[in-house]
Amino acid sequence: MSGASKVLANDIDPIAGMAITLNCKLNGLRPFPVLTKNILNTQQGKFDLIVLGDMFYDEDLADSLHLWLENCFWTHRTRVLIGDPGRPQFSGHSIRHQLHQLEEYTLPEPTQQDNNGLTTSAVWDFQP
Repeated sequence: MSGASKVLANDIDPIAGMAITLNCKLNGLRPFPVLTKNILNTQQGKFDLIVLGDMFYDEDLADSLHLWLENCFWTHRTRVLIGDPGRPQFSGHSIRHQLHQLEEYTLPEPTQQDNNGLTTSAVWDFQP
């Protein structure tokens, strides 16, 4: 919707892949490719922008993701935006020293109740 010439979505859950395709159709967009395997285990492509959300829920995944994002940044100067609701694995991870908070949003009450009392979510700019 913002004019990207090429988009690749990634989620290891095939149901999420179907949801992405449906979301495109609901928003009047031509569906774009969805990779349903772990992108961290594939040959790294060149991306201008990576947008990811709520990916720091597991310490091992967070460590692998951090290294992958650093490689994208230093190899291709990729801009990386990270959304996270303040999970402990994210708040305590070393990547936090390389982030600049761009925005913070209050989560709707039902979302807060479904997520163990997390009340806000923030968007971060990765700056290693």
